[in-house]
Amino acid sequence: MSAKGDTPAIELRQVDSTVPDGPGRRTILDGVDLSVAPGELLAITGPSGSGKSTLLAIAGLMRRVDGGEVLLEGRATVELRDRARTALRRDRIAFVYQAANLLPTLTAREQLELIGHIRREPRREARLRADRLLADVGLAERAGQLPGEMSGGERQRVAIARALMSRPAVILADEPTASLDPNLAMEINELLAARAREQGPATVIVTHDEISAGLADRRLHLLEGSLRTSPEVALRP
Repeated sequence: MSAKGDTPAIELRQVDSTVPDGPGRRTILDGVDLSVAPGELLAITGPSGSGKSTLLAIAGLMRRVDGGEVLLEGRATVELRDRARTALRRDRIAFVYQAANLLPTLTAREQLELIGHIRREPRREARLRADRLLADVGLAERAGQLPGEMSGGERQRVAIARALMSRPAVILADEPTASLDPNLAMEINELLAARAREQGPATVIVTHDEISAGLADRRLHLLEGSLRTSPEVALRP
């Protein structure tokens, strides 16, 4: 795993984001600064409508800013054209959502192999890595199963393995356990934390779950367009 203190995997500098609101515009993010190191797990909490998903969309190069800069591994991205942003997002950023968003006609192994194909990885290497990652998330025996044959927790494990298949610099997770029961949610959160730390991507989790937030190295709270340190949760060693 990359050591903390390296060039940030993802960095937001004075980021502003607004949306139309009647005759004017409403501020969602107001001069947000954020830096996440390789191998760091960051939890972002905040009330519904506070802009957490907007923040992830901007960090993931899915949405452009109204002001400020987004850097990925030290590279400025705001001025990049759409094609370059898409390529950078494909190669260096992975997403995990509340719904696993698996392709219904592909097995667990094939979901991961597809990522290898998109990255032009040799077929044999892609299959070996897919099987290894599925074993890492406890699904070695389920590699040939379709999403409809899996539980919600198993589907989310596949989604995490698929995210890791792209060897991303950054993983962005938006409420990844919101639809799971508390025991499954804890298992998935611990798995995501462990795999992120072992394999090195900077990982940002947006969550309402206090347990999820408690697993993080650091926790920030988004309120009224600004990120603030959450005083009730100490930094992990």
